[in-house]
Amino acid sequence: MKQKLLSLSIILLTVTGSFFTMQCGYLNQIQNTIVNLQRCKFKLGSVNNFTLAGVSLEGKHSLSDFSLIGDGAKLASAFASRSLPAQFTLNVLATNPNDGTGGTTATSATLVGMPWDLLIDNKQTISGDIGTHVQIPGKGQSATIPLPTTVDLYQFFGDKQYEDIINLALAIGGAGGSAGRLTLRGTPRVSTPLGDISYPNPINIVDKEFRN
Repeated sequence: MKQKLLSLSIILLTVTGSFFTMQCGYLNQIQNTIVNLQRCKFKLGSVNNFTLAGVSLEGKHSLSDFSLIGDGAKLASAFASRSLPAQFTLNVLATNPNDGTGGTTATSATLVGMPWDLLIDNKQTISGDIGTHVQIPGKGQSATIPLPTTVDLYQFFGDKQYEDIINLALAIGGAGGSAGRLTLRGTPRVSTPLGDISYPNPINIVDKEFRN
């Protein structure tokens, strides 16, 4: 009888030990997956299709490029009415370094959300989120996340002169414009085997470098 109890105890200990070993291995795998996914980095790309009060800024360098009785008059009228809505697409680049090299596991990341605030010249303006899930393959390549954006520049910069606001818009969406005066403060949320996980802190996404 004692021999049977001893054998049963050994079996139970073996099974329990195997169970905990499997659980620890699974938890380690989950932890590594989360860490790897949070290594994804983001950067501001191009600004496309910029219009100001319905006027396209494509090919425009300065205020003198707008006709006085056409687009220039339309912009001046919008400023006088205290409304200069800018519409454009801000492209965010996302890269996933988990390509299986350098000790990482090749892992594709699914970005399921990224609540963001848009800063222009370090002034917070509008807020939003990405509109769809984005797959970021673990191949060292960048995925592009287009963010359709509408922001009334007069609402946030109405204390400036008319020329200053037009020049700000041109610096972003005119000929040679860039996202250099923009910052996207976002909190990426990625899909994991444990469910959706958000980055612990917001990151400031700029055009100078990839950040996480």
